[in-house]
Amino acid sequence: MNPVLILFILIAYFGLLLLISYFTSLNRSENSFFTGDRKSPWQLVAFGMVGAALSGVTFVSIPGMVANNYFYYLQFVFGNIVGYIFITYVLIPIYYKLKLVSIYSYLNTRFGIKTYKTGSLFFLISQSFGAALRLLLAAKILQYAFFDAFNIPFYVSVIIILALIWLYTNKSGIKTIVWTDTLQTFFLILAAIVAIYAVKNALNLTFSETITSITHHKYFKIFNWNFNSGSNFFKQFISGILIAVAMIGLDQNMMQKTLTCKNKKEAQNNLLTFSFILAITQFLFLGLGIMLYLYAEKFGIKLEIENGKFINTDALFPMLALNHFGTIASISFILGITAASFSSADSAITALTTSFTYDFLAIEHKNPKEKNRLKNIVLFGFSVVIFLIIMAFSHSKGDVISTIFKVAGYTYGPLLGLYLFGIFTKIKIRDAAVPYICILMPLLTYFLNYLFITLFSFDLGFMNILVNALLTILSLIIVKQQHE
Repeated sequence: MNPVLILFILIAYFGLLLLISYFTSLNRSENSFFTGDRKSPWQLVAFGMVGAALSGVTFVSIPGMVANNYFYYLQFVFGNIVGYIFITYVLIPIYYKLKLVSIYSYLNTRFGIKTYKTGSLFFLISQSFGAALRLLLAAKILQYAFFDAFNIPFYVSVIIILALIWLYTNKSGIKTIVWTDTLQTFFLILAAIVAIYAVKNALNLTFSETITSITHHKYFKIFNWNFNSGSNFFKQFISGILIAVAMIGLDQNMMQKTLTCKNKKEAQNNLLTFSFILAITQFLFLGLGIMLYLYAEKFGIKLEIENGKFINTDALFPMLALNHFGTIASISFILGITAASFSSADSAITALTTSFTYDFLAIEHKNPKEKNRLKNIVLFGFSVVIFLIIMAFSHSKGDVISTIFKVAGYTYGPLLGLYLFGIFTKIKIRDAAVPYICILMPLLTYFLNYLFITLFSFDLGFMNILVNALLTILSLIIVKQQHE
């Protein structure tokens, strides 16, 4: 695809984001960056959250992973839906009752200051790695499609992307992002639909034949009943519930958008609508995956295989979209991946800034001028952190989405344990012991998973988050018994 055309698309797209930023920054208050003034239309928030949840990882990883993992990812999605219902009717009422800006303030109310700081710190670590890995994937594609043509080094490309994000988020933060994410979700979903249409035409299929080609394909296997497999139904379904609760309900990034809604009822409507749209979109991307492999098979496109498995599967969709599907599909793909890169990173950096300034700098007690100064320093600081993590993982291969969920199991596990323990018990614990518990339990979970694989060929898979949370809860009970 012509790099000059891509440059024009990127300039036009970024100009649109700046225009949205300008209008949303009008009449902003000192808290607009953090709360959106709690005036966001819930329908807008719901649709925009889909783009943030999907990101560039879903955009290219889910279609690519179909060859190695079939449709087993749907088992995880089914679990997600149950998790979203829990968030809707258990967590959101708590957040609105306490009028939280940083959701980790709940831990201070329930347990104490050290538990509060520990919970926030685990979010900061989790979100930093998650946001960086999501942005890494999108940055690699933009590097291949555009920056390489102008001999721009990868590290400079990442700096440019982060600088652009800073430009349209630094004034109004979450107030702007609620609107920009809606635009970005639209382009992301549009790219998938255009790609499916392009493959359908290339294979000379009708709409009904396309559906049949997907549902009768050898990759269209939804349920895995092999208990030793990491993709086993029960492991995927249960971990889907827990990871949804942890990565959405206990995630400042996603909940900060929800808490911009006017009241609890609208926030609940937002989350239920979001979960429905997200599930349909994820199924769409899985279907796209089969279409991509059908295309590669028919036109003799050789894909990398090692030990009987496809490797570097994240490169499949970008390669076909940019080199085989024609100009319209290429343009929609560039818009989609650009939207994915911005939507995943802008809200993450805003959430990281909010959490750190509220949880560690007590920014709510500062005057407006000092609040703005601290916000800008922290916003810049997390941009640097994201950059460093991206460069550290810049040579990684494979599907990034599996890596993200595995890392989440270790970093969100203690958070999940703390919240479940806090919500469903009235037990008081020794606050000072919590930091040690939250550090040791992920290490123990990692060791147990290694042990099970070595001795029994049993992979916990995404279920490591359940083991981690249970170990955390058990440790909290022990602390209570010894020190209450």
